[in-house]
Amino acid sequence: MSDKSLQQDILDELDFEPSVNAAHIGVAVNNGVVTLNGHVGSYVEKLAAEKAARRVKGVRAVAQEMDVRFPSDKKTADDDIAARAVNILAWSAVVPSGSVKVKVQDGWVGLSGDVEWQYQRTAAEAEIRRLSGVAGVVNSITIKPRVVAGDVKRKIEGALRRHAEVEAQGIRVSVEDGGHVALEGHVHDWRQREAARQAAWSAPGVTRVDDHLLVS
Repeated sequence: MSDKSLQQDILDELDFEPSVNAAHIGVAVNNGVVTLNGHVGSYVEKLAAEKAARRVKGVRAVAQEMDVRFPSDKKTADDDIAARAVNILAWSAVVPSGSVKVKVQDGWVGLSGDVEWQYQRTAAEAEIRRLSGVAGVVNSITIKPRVVAGDVKRKIEGALRRHAEVEAQGIRVSVEDGGHVALEGHVHDWRQREAARQAAWSAPGVTRVDDHLLVS
């Protein structure tokens, strides 16, 4: 596929995506590498535009150069964003109270602190993304392991055996430094591979998953 044809496909996909206003988004393509420029009305819309571009067949990579411009060019004060961010995290049923620290500069929200689970880390970022006035999120939250490597390995292997979409006998699990997990072996399709990754992340204390699984 030529870069010109790919560019048109991406423009069509952006126009088709209901959560994106494609009127102010430009698309450049060079050897399958896509650059998105222009501006959108929110950080959530910015992420949606990138996802829309990535799902187009033939896209090798996406460079994100879009700006977030708020309606009527009004910027929410950083201290107001920080206060609302702290409140939404405090009321979260998923993020442990007091575990995440917030810093805001020019609309960009920095998250730091420690949690026990990957889903808590991603949930904290998802909560902040929904706030109006947020230009972007830098998620520096770390996952603090609270279990030993052997426990992590056993929990992941048990989850793999229970998972209906995964044939666990073809997967080898190794754990280093308490929370660094490596998956090796073979699966039958990409759905099984993703299911295995999710099973690995489901174990408490997992800080990193290296997926070396082969689809065959």
